[in-house]
Amino acid sequence: MSSIAGTKSGLTWAVHISVLALVLLWLFPTVGLFVSSFRTTDQISSSGWWKAMFPQEQNLVLRTAAPDTQKQDGDLFVVDGNIFADNNESLESEISVWGVSSRAIADYVPGETADMGDDGRLTVQANGDYRLENDVELSGSRGERVFVTAVSPPKFTLDNYETVLFSGTARDNMAKAFFNTLTVTIPATVIPIVIAAFAAYALAWMRFPGRAILIAAVVALLVVPLQLALIPLLRLHLGIGIGKGYLGVWLAHTGFGLPLAVYLLRNYMVGLPRDIIENAKVDGATDFQIFTRIVLPLSFPALASFAIFQFLWTWNDLLVAKVFLIDATGETTVMTNQIVELLGTRGGNWEILATAAFVSIAVPLVVFFAMQRYLVRGLLAGSVK
Repeated sequence: MSSIAGTKSGLTWAVHISVLALVLLWLFPTVGLFVSSFRTTDQISSSGWWKAMFPQEQNLVLRTAAPDTQKQDGDLFVVDGNIFADNNESLESEISVWGVSSRAIADYVPGETADMGDDGRLTVQANGDYRLENDVELSGSRGERVFVTAVSPPKFTLDNYETVLFSGTARDNMAKAFFNTLTVTIPATVIPIVIAAFAAYALAWMRFPGRAILIAAVVALLVVPLQLALIPLLRLHLGIGIGKGYLGVWLAHTGFGLPLAVYLLRNYMVGLPRDIIENAKVDGATDFQIFTRIVLPLSFPALASFAIFQFLWTWNDLLVAKVFLIDATGETTVMTNQIVELLGTRGGNWEILATAAFVSIAVPLVVFFAMQRYLVRGLLAGSVK
């Protein structure tokens, strides 16, 4: 019955369900990073990102207005106001319990008065209105601490992006690392594509001795782990005077990416119609003219598919950058290394980590979705006739 037109076999449904599961597994963490990047520290620590659109209960540490704002009311010295407004919190929040000590944050309900001895008497209402009064003049430079448990409406902020992109410290700010990563990624993507395109055309359409051996060598290099070449290649760079820098990391990424590039482009080019190439040669076109005017435009899907792979790999790379680029000054650090530094020094600031991580994946996402229609066509090139 599975072969009847209009019905789907169990295998087809299994494939569809598997693809859907993989999409969801990839989508949930990405959406979580995106939502968390707009939340505050208190919101992230008190609830999951999936509750971001709903009111949530938070424990806040707030302060009353400073004593220099007090006014005299009869025999009493009074400081009053709204605890949320004084601390730049949402005025729509509602207090359920509160306290004046970190060891007893739920001693009072709204409307009750806390006797703080020489510091006066404090009354807090559910909407955040408070009145602090004392028989003697209040002193000090800061207001009294108030620990409140409040139900707050959803709140989103761009402060995390401002910190990460513009106003953060040397460790928090990702702007320099962002441009350093672009400086590494763009040449490390373009250079191997240019070299591999020429090599692939030669291996696909030019006849010369040793061509089969070169093709076999390219296939063999695909299985060589790059970790085996890191230290010897670094010693070579130091020996010829390149050292650590952009040139060294460009050459390293080019060398590691060339085997896949040549293999992918050669498989695509060899599948192009032979009649087009032969007719061009009959008309007197040189190999260079055939390559630039015929083969290269027709090979755009394969070029785009490799560009996606190379861009994503170099953008997300940490190991090669650590070995060939980043030095003790940190001036050439890339985004992956900057996020590692954040994990080491700001392990509790999850809002900064989430924002930095989403900034790091935003550009690869744009590149992938802009060019993904060419990905399958390029990868399947040469697999069927």
